[in-house]
Amino acid sequence: MAAPVLKQDVFQAISDPTRRTMLVLLANGEMPITAITTHFSLSRTAINKHLYVLNDAGLVSKRKLGRETRYRLEAEPLVQIQDWLSFFEVYWDNRLLALKNIVEQD
Repeated sequence: MAAPVLKQDVFQAISDPTRRTMLVLLANGEMPITAITTHFSLSRTAINKHLYVLNDAGLVSKRKLGRETRYRLEAEPLVQIQDWLSFFEVYWDNRLLALKNIVEQD
């Protein structure tokens, strides 16, 4: 079976603080939209739009359970971000080591 075509870039999807907070909430387990909405001072429509972006980026999945739609974190696409950040680890490790050496000299 072919992988679904994603419409949203993972980096764009997590660029919004509300969506990042949603991902943290969903890391604790699957939630219905009604429960997600209680954590924000946004309308249900606005929450739905954010969830749509996260779903299009493959960061959440949804399923119908009766009349309720439940959302779940799909963390695998976050590996793209981890890979991108790990490229810069050497830079930061070198900078922190240099700072440590300067501090220890004084």
